[in-house]
Amino acid sequence: MAEHTASPSRSAPPKGPLAWIGQVLLYALFAVAIGVFSHWPRYHPLAPGEAVIKVSFIHTGKPVGDCRPLTKEELARLPPNMRTPTICPRERSPVTLQLVLDGRTVLERSALPSGLHKDGASAMYTRLVVPAGEQRIGVRVSDDVRAKGPTYEREARVNLVPGQVLVIDFDPTQGGVTLQ
Repeated sequence: MAEHTASPSRSAPPKGPLAWIGQVLLYALFAVAIGVFSHWPRYHPLAPGEAVIKVSFIHTGKPVGDCRPLTKEELARLPPNMRTPTICPRERSPVTLQLVLDGRTVLERSALPSGLHKDGASAMYTRLVVPAGEQRIGVRVSDDVRAKGPTYEREARVNLVPGQVLVIDFDPTQGGVTLQ
């Protein structure tokens, strides 16, 4: 039978003042590197005299069609638990947005409804860099394919200072288009 001899355990060498000084120097070097790279090179997201307009919203459009009553024959073909007197389309209208600055159209975009049956919300996010200064802004939103023209409109005069971010949102509970 073989005997196993226990190997001598290794103990960590005691930490002397030289090890502590080395550790402090490495931490200081790391802190200096973070400090240098947090201020250099300079980053300017916008050129002087520019501002940003962000269009950001999620909105569910109106249904693409009206509800209609089912005939007696159609009701008879349905299982008893699904016999509702009317049927409504699930599909929603896309949400279209038009942004006009000082009389010229700078953005015209349409957001399709999400979901497998196109019955979810439409989402839109756009970032525009514009010159700072006083601007006449017009926003037109349409969320109903059955309506002629926009269903929501907002016109305003805004004074954009350099570096400012103007957010265009859509909230039907607050009257539609909001500028923040």
